[in-house]
Amino acid sequence: MDTAVAGGSDVNWGSASEFFAMGGYAFYVWGSFVTAAVCLAVEVALLRGRRRNALALVHGERMRNEATA
Repeated sequence: MDTAVAGGSDVNWGSASEFFAMGGYAFYVWGSFVTAAVCLAVEVALLRGRRRNALALVHGERMRNEATA
Protein backbone atom coordinates (compact mmCIF):
# COMPACT_ATOMS: atom_id res chain seq x y z
CA MET A 1 0.00 0.00 0.00
CA ASP A 2 1.24 3.50 -0.79
CA THR A 3 2.45 5.46 2.27
CA ALA A 4 0.40 8.54 1.29
CA VAL A 5 -2.75 6.43 1.37
CA ALA A 6 -1.74 4.59 4.54
CA GLY A 7 -1.29 7.82 6.50
CA GLY A 8 2.42 8.36 5.92
CA SER A 9 4.11 11.74 6.24
CA ASP A 10 4.05 12.51 2.49
CA VAL A 11 2.51 15.85 1.58
CA ASN A 12 1.26 17.26 -1.71
CA TRP A 13 3.09 20.58 -1.49
CA GLY A 14 6.76 21.48 -1.38
CA SER A 15 6.65 24.58 0.82
CA ALA A 16 4.41 26.60 3.07
CA SER A 17 3.77 29.12 0.29
CA GLU A 18 2.52 26.31 -1.98
CA PHE A 19 0.26 25.14 0.83
CA PHE A 20 -1.23 28.60 1.36
CA ALA A 21 -1.58 29.11 -2.42
CA MET A 22 -3.73 25.94 -2.59
CA GLY A 23 -2.87 25.29 -6.21
CA GLY A 24 -4.24 28.63 -7.37
CA TYR A 25 -7.52 28.29 -5.47
CA ALA A 26 -6.37 30.05 -2.29
CA PHE A 27 -8.98 32.82 -2.54
CA TYR A 28 -11.84 30.31 -2.67
CA VAL A 29 -10.38 27.88 -0.14
CA TRP A 30 -9.35 30.43 2.48
CA GLY A 31 -12.39 32.60 1.79
CA SER A 32 -14.63 29.62 2.49
CA PHE A 33 -12.65 28.78 5.59
CA VAL A 34 -12.94 32.33 6.95
CA THR A 35 -16.64 32.51 6.09
CA ALA A 36 -17.33 29.27 7.94
CA ALA A 37 -15.27 30.41 10.95
CA VAL A 38 -17.13 33.74 11.08
CA CYS A 39 -20.51 31.99 10.85
CA LEU A 40 -19.57 29.67 13.69
CA ALA A 41 -18.34 32.56 15.84
CA VAL A 42 -21.55 34.52 15.21
CA GLU A 43 -23.65 31.46 16.06
CA VAL A 44 -21.79 30.95 19.34
CA ALA A 45 -22.20 34.63 20.23
CA LEU A 46 -25.93 34.52 19.47
CA LEU A 47 -26.38 31.34 21.49
CA ARG A 48 -24.61 32.89 24.48
CA GLY A 49 -26.89 35.91 24.27
CA ARG A 50 -30.02 33.76 24.09
CA ARG A 51 -28.81 31.66 27.03
CA ARG A 52 -28.09 34.79 29.07
CA ASN A 53 -31.59 36.15 28.32
CA ALA A 54 -33.24 32.85 29.18
CA LEU A 55 -31.36 32.60 32.48
CA ALA A 56 -32.30 36.20 33.33
CA LEU A 57 -35.94 35.44 32.58
CA VAL A 58 -35.91 32.33 34.77
CA HIS A 59 -34.14 34.23 37.55
CA GLY A 60 -36.70 37.05 37.37
CA GLU A 61 -39.62 34.61 37.50
CA ARG A 62 -38.05 32.78 40.43
CA MET A 63 -37.62 36.06 42.33
CA ARG A 64 -41.24 37.07 41.65
CA ASN A 65 -42.49 33.66 42.81
CA GLU A 66 -40.42 33.85 46.01
CA ALA A 67 -41.69 37.38 46.71
CA THR A 68 -45.33 36.34 46.41
CA ALA A 69 -44.95 33.09 48.37
